[in-house]
Amino acid sequence: MAHVTDYIRTIPDFPHEGIMFRDVTTLFADRDGLRLAIEGLVEACEGLQIDTVAGLEARGFILGGALADRLGTGFVPIRKKGKLPGRTISQSYKLEYGEAEVELHDDALHQGQKVLLVDDLLATGGTAEAGIKLIERLGAEVVACAFVIDLKDLGGRELLEGLGHRVEALCAYEGD
Repeated sequence: MAHVTDYIRTIPDFPHEGIMFRDVTTLFADRDGLRLAIEGLVEACEGLQIDTVAGLEARGFILGGALADRLGTGFVPIRKKGKLPGRTISQSYKLEYGEAEVELHDDALHQGQKVLLVDDLLATGGTAEAGIKLIERLGAEVVACAFVIDLKDLGGRELLEGLGHRVEALCAYEGD
């Protein structure tokens, strides 16, 4: 039986020497791989009450839209700074060399909404943590965070679980 890892390409030394880049574009490009990923994420969230799916830019949009459709919910994009046209709230987070910001429309979520946060990959957890903070600032509740890949050695799962959040991932890789 096929597994999502069968569709994920590893590219050595990208973007820097010594990095093993896990490329999900090959997973998304294959109809069976994409279906396997979506079905796996739906199954991982079975039994959770979810009102809305929030996807982190950019690959979280691909997964999040499909999950929202399958779960019968709406979809909310969490975008890089300056990409949303309406009034927004923003949250900064640390990168390897510097800082970045993500934004959410200030009316995208409502008090008490149950949100599934989705992205393709969990590394250090900084982007996901920023997304969680935005969601919570609007009074909504993150019921789980779902990813295709967990890069175990980079500590993102521990960060998010330490903040009290459920973390689901379809596969995990050692190292970076």
